[in-house]
Amino acid sequence: MTDKDTAAAAKSISLSKGRAFRIPITGLSHNGEGVGRFRNFTVFVPYAIPGDTADVRIEEVHKNYARGELAFVRSPSPHRVQPRCRLFYQCGGCQLQQVDYQAQLALKTKVVEDAVTRLGKLQGVEVKPCLGARDPWYYRNKVQFPVGTAQGRLVVGCYAKGTHDIVPADECFIQHQTNNRIMREARILAEKYNVRPYAEESGDGTLRHVLSRVAAKTGQAMVVFVTATREFPPGRKIADELMTRLPQVVGVFQNINPARTNVIMGPETRLLAGLESIEDTIHVGGLYEDLRFKISPQSFYQTNPDQTAILYREVLKYAELSYRETAIDVYSGIGAITLFLAQRALKAYGVEAVAEAVNDAKKNARLNRIENVEFLVGEAEKVLPQMRQGGVAPDLIVVDPPRKGCDPRVLRAMAEMRPKRIIYVSCNPATLARDLAGLRELGYRTLEVQPVDMFPMTGHIEAVAKLEPAPQQ
Repeated sequence: MTDKDTAAAAKSISLSKGRAFRIPITGLSHNGEGVGRFRNFTVFVPYAIPGDTADVRIEEVHKNYARGELAFVRSPSPHRVQPRCRLFYQCGGCQLQQVDYQAQLALKTKVVEDAVTRLGKLQGVEVKPCLGARDPWYYRNKVQFPVGTAQGRLVVGCYAKGTHDIVPADECFIQHQTNNRIMREARILAEKYNVRPYAEESGDGTLRHVLSRVAAKTGQAMVVFVTATREFPPGRKIADELMTRLPQVVGVFQNINPARTNVIMGPETRLLAGLESIEDTIHVGGLYEDLRFKISPQSFYQTNPDQTAILYREVLKYAELSYRETAIDVYSGIGAITLFLAQRALKAYGVEAVAEAVNDAKKNARLNRIENVEFLVGEAEKVLPQMRQGGVAPDLIVVDPPRKGCDPRVLRAMAEMRPKRIIYVSCNPATLARDLAGLRELGYRTLEVQPVDMFPMTGHIEAVAKLEPAPQQ
């Protein structure tokens, strides 16, 4: 059916805003919305799940699809459960608390399968069952709580779905318990010292966000108060009192963000009290030694420590290193994957565009006494051709891009280096499928894909794909 035919079909059945239709939900989108069809017209429905038959009130109608509100579940899926959090339908942080966890894993596997076969049009690729978490609750080691007012009082919580309205919360069931305690204590102290919340509409006020990070293995935590003003007179007193109330908090910072923007952190961060970083350990087991990492306020670090170990274990299994190989880690961040590769490679390189992350990676190499590693600053599409011209011939390339996936120039640069293996780590099934298709055109076939549930209770999915050169025709 063409776009014109689809639009005509929608018009013929009056699929218009405000009308309600009974729709069977048969699938799940990559962002956790239920997917149904009404007379061959696709409808996305937040909070609906496969197996539901639901009354859906149409909110948006587009040329190729519609989006609706879940008005009433007529016949629930056998996998539908009561959400644990009372704020689930208000807060935008989770999308799948209403789904039994084992069913979540099956649904996420199906989302990756559909992306690979339908979007990527790849055939014969094994998508393995999604690797689930031992405990799908209280796992996130980092949070950025917005601060605002409600009924005249300062509140800290989460944004309501699709808005910047703050839902006050004392506990988030996917946050590490230390983060929840920090949220509660930060609110109490901000009120005690009469800190004015920042107002997005007027730009008045001081405190915008409270950011906290926990090192799961060591228990150390840091807190960052993001302010709209440089002046933060009670900052040191709040920091000292917070560290007294919560001894696991070993460092407190102020980040200054005066811009009228949705970007959370500004360019300047000051230490108010304590240590400049926290330290965590990642254990993958097997032939690999544990690695230690220093984490600063703006460092990138995976948010689910237990599942991170599982994810890296899959990468290292696919890598098949035997101390003789040269490996390149593209979008290497603070060097976590790079340093694990270096343990069993002859030489490992990390390529990263963010200079601060590269500085952290170099510090982490020294911390772990790893010398057969080199970190390069620059955009991958420029650095990889320079490495090739300089004679670097990798046996393995690992690529872990942001959600938007790889620039086509990066895919081409990787393929031109002709590694024996490419391992693609993705947090977005749609861009993963697109890039696997792109690599197929460049001479690499995908052998298998392993989804990993890094973000239980949400629609997000991580996956690791293994590629090798395609046989010559």
